[in-house]
This record gives sequence, C-alpha cells and structure tokens, in this order.
Amino acid sequence: MPQSSFDTLRALAIGTQALGLTLIITLETVLGDGARPWQGVVLAAMVACALAIALVRMYRNKRRQKQLAEHLEASASKNTKR
Repeated sequence: MPQSSFDTLRALAIGTQALGLTLIITLETVLGDGARPWQGVVLAAMVACALAIALVRMYRNKRRQKQLAEHLEASASKNTKR
C-alpha cells in the first residue's frame, strides 16, 4: 500500500489538542476561577479524543499488517506451485 504524505489521524490529533488548549485558555480568560470545572471537562474530552485516535491508528496498523501477511502468504503459495 502506498504511504500517504498527509496523515489524517495526526492532523486530527493535533487539531483536537490545539482546540482543547485554546478552549482551556479562553475559559480561564472569560470565567476566571469559575472555569476550573469546565477546564476539567475539556481536558477529559481531549484525553478521550487522543485515546480514540490511538485506537483507530492501532486498528489500522493491525489491519495493514494482516493484509501484508496475507499478500506474502499468497505470493509464497503461488511461487511454490510453479
């Protein structure tokens, strides 16, 4: 499989973390000390997004490894039949 030069998952991870940090700073600026609970919610959402992205990346890598193994197995069996 050709490797794409643009990694969508990496861009999504960077984007969600940047958005979360921006929200945390904005909440502190707007609400002051009242922002603490909301900042916790934003942080929890950031962690949840990071974990979801990591799981998707792991799933894709495992699937890619499985496809490569199947391809190599098919090539090997084709070569031994000759």
